[in-house]
Amino acid sequence: MRRVIQEFRTAVGNVAEVAESRPHELRMVMAEVFRAAPHVSREVRTEGIDALARTLTEHRWSPGVAVEIAILCGALVENDTPAGAAGVEVMRQLSENGKGADMFRVAWEETGQKPPAPDDVTAESERPVAEYLSRPEFELPEPEGVAGAATMAWWVSQRYGLAAKTMLNDAGVRAALRAEPEMLGELTVIARNLSPHIEEYTEVHELLRMAGADRALVLDRASGRGFRVRFDGVADNFQLHVLLADALIGAEGRGVPGPRPHPAWVASSRDADNDPRADVVQGVWDLVGADGTWVGNEAPPADVPVVDGERALVLEPISLPHSWRAGRRHPHIPGWLEVEEELPAEQAAAWWSRIHPAGAVVHPLQAGSAGAGPEAGAAQAAPEPEAAPAAAEGENLVPFDDAVDMIAERMGELLGLPPEAARAPEPAPVPEPAADAPRPAAPESAAGPVGEPAPAADAPPPPPAPVGPEAAAPAPAFEEGAAGPQSTPPGADFLPPLPPGVSDSAGWSPEWKQRASLRLPPRS
Repeated sequence: MRRVIQEFRTAVGNVAEVAESRPHELRMVMAEVFRAAPHVSREVRTEGIDALARTLTEHRWSPGVAVEIAILCGALVENDTPAGAAGVEVMRQLSENGKGADMFRVAWEETGQKPPAPDDVTAESERPVAEYLSRPEFELPEPEGVAGAATMAWWVSQRYGLAAKTMLNDAGVRAALRAEPEMLGELTVIARNLSPHIEEYTEVHELLRMAGADRALVLDRASGRGFRVRFDGVADNFQLHVLLADALIGAEGRGVPGPRPHPAWVASSRDADNDPRADVVQGVWDLVGADGTWVGNEAPPADVPVVDGERALVLEPISLPHSWRAGRRHPHIPGWLEVEEELPAEQAAAWWSRIHPAGAVVHPLQAGSAGAGPEAGAAQAAPEPEAAPAAAEGENLVPFDDAVDMIAERMGELLGLPPEAARAPEPAPVPEPAADAPRPAAPESAAGPVGEPAPAADAPPPPPAPVGPEAAAPAPAFEEGAAGPQSTPPGADFLPPLPPGVSDSAGWSPEWKQRASLRLPPRS
């Protein structure tokens, strides 16, 4: 075991040195890190990802190098390693590169054409961007350089999307983004704009919306009471509805009137698989904003209107029976909700005094009936959602060799490989007796975040708003470096090939971008 730990630490330590001096060998070092990861403890993996986070933060690698390290960090997170500072740094890098990628998108859409897939970018792909940025209104002194940076950003955008959606599964990363609302807002716009072109950003956008809210003021019309609740891992108001019913209704909750939710509904809204014997949830309330707008179940909690500085939700008596499939939209992410406090009677009365009267807002399908307000009429009912995909049931411990293959396959999925290509070769035997080595725990769920992105929301997203051109500096001139290895390095066979048109040059950039240097200028 000590030997494997040392191999893991050495491989992690080699990442920065190899990225700087021999980037054509970077994937070989990544393979060594990945191969050793399932054999070491969570504590050792945490040390490793923290070291990689420092590498990402302290150096300004070219986009092609930085995104590979980001992918490696994502693979460790998939292996039950806390994302920590690495997760936040990957999201920060996405916010920087995403602006350039969005600029590339805008420039191509101005030509009336669909942008090429990131891996299909060529020298010709840069030309429309340079022409767009040469317009007088942008007043850019070197539009060609900015166009080059934007094209490079588009080239790495899909891989950043893969890393980002893994990092956003970590509750700590989502909390860190909530603490930086400006960056969270930028990332949300970027993901929304890129999602029609790069499928990974559909899930990234949903997870960023999940990160956008973790508290709400809830007012129950039937009892006249109010509560402040806190939650996380809640992707939509279907899930929020069930968790609120569990926390508030009956003697088991806070004494709010109404039928208790089925225990299986509650369990699948938290961390359990769907129970096929009880997989259709019956709604208890209409969800309405405290400003009188219809909220409903399809939207995420982040869409609950903010009134007087708080997301305020009114639980109205149900005006039209409605049901949906039990479960979580993102089954690999556990959800929870707790009541922080009940409002004193005078505070609750103050809120009710400025809220729409009872019956003023009803279910959209009842909008034409008496008492339906104009806000209800503007809403549109969504079809009943499909059941969230159930996560596979995992064991507490799995055989050692099976754990290696399982994690290899998961990294391969993250990097776009079929399972058979992702399996790592047999590790070298460890001198210590096998009985002394701890058996690695299974991943939390075999249906983890590296699977197919969750289906898009029923309602179409709003039209993308361009982030706008950023005056990014062009990359410095490329210095010729050593040619890539002549044979496949050990362990590299379970990492994906470089994208089309990418050389093994020291700049780790597409052949049409060999002017890119290994390092970018230091951050200002």
